Amino acid sequence: MAAKIKKGDKVVMLAGRDKGKTGEVLTVMPDEDRVVVSGINVVKRHQRPTQADPGGIKEKEAPVHVSNVAIADPKSGEPTRVGFKTLEDGRKVRVAKSSGEVIDV
Repeated sequence: MAAKIKKGDKVVMLAGRDKGKTGEVLTVMPDEDRVVVSGINVVKRHQRPTQADPGGIKEKEAPVHVSNVAIADPKSGEPTRVGFKTLEDGRKVRVAKSSGEVIDV
């Protein structure tokens, strides 16, 4: 099945403490239905020092469930659902349901 959300997509958070924020998808975990988004769901982790790293309290993005994010419409930036369409040259592309704009370039 084709992926509706891919690495590099601009997405909007729909739920949680970061609701309304936008970010870029860094990682997609299709087996767990989760995505990692830059600047979203940032958590603090205590890191023990190593020879290469001084350690301390580090901030990093934690995965969120894919149902809590939506693609940002390329035209308006609002959250939208994703559909699929086949172009004249035979390519299958993702389209924003609200505006009909092609997401894939």
